[in-house]
Amino acid sequence: MVSVEFYFDFGSPNAYLSHKVIPAIEARTGVRFDYVPVLLGGIFKATGNQSPVTAFAGIKNKPEYDSLEMQRFIKRHGLQSFRFNPHFPINTLQIMRAAIAAQSLGILPAYVDSVCADMWERGLKMDDPEVIGQAWCDAGLPAEKLFDLMQTPEVKAQLITNTETAVANGAFGIPTFLVGGTELYFGKDRLRDVEEEIERQKKDGK
Repeated sequence: MVSVEFYFDFGSPNAYLSHKVIPAIEARTGVRFDYVPVLLGGIFKATGNQSPVTAFAGIKNKPEYDSLEMQRFIKRHGLQSFRFNPHFPINTLQIMRAAIAAQSLGILPAYVDSVCADMWERGLKMDDPEVIGQAWCDAGLPAEKLFDLMQTPEVKAQLITNTETAVANGAFGIPTFLVGGTELYFGKDRLRDVEEEIERQKKDGK
């Protein structure tokens, strides 16, 4: 079976947009994406990269074009629930540690669905512990367990390990996809290529 790792951080709107498109790719290919929580800030630090908001702030027409491409993607895939978070940028350390905790509890898919919506549909300030806790409770997630687990050394270490592994595999930003353990793709606009690579590897019997 072909493996597909999806390195994600809730702080990236493009990770949200990718997440919303992935189910259709899974349905067409029969291959499940393995969601791997990482810390985007850690990737930036390790690679010398920076947020597009910072990197392209002084480049005439570049931010406007990026916005245009995002709107095209949203229209193409019918993602009209997307709203840019008014509190952006948000420190995602807590909710990414909690993603590791959710994974250990076997509830990562429900957790990702909920927090993606909190960040990029409901526009919540998801670096405020009170807001986070209320959002989890509203979604029926085990808030107390998540808060307890996210503070454990094991969870903290796993997030660091995931981030370091992503960088070692070639990641420099989010969203990043690794197909079959060898083929790296960056950005939501590469999802078509990801799907084609999945199908190619299926034919090759990987």
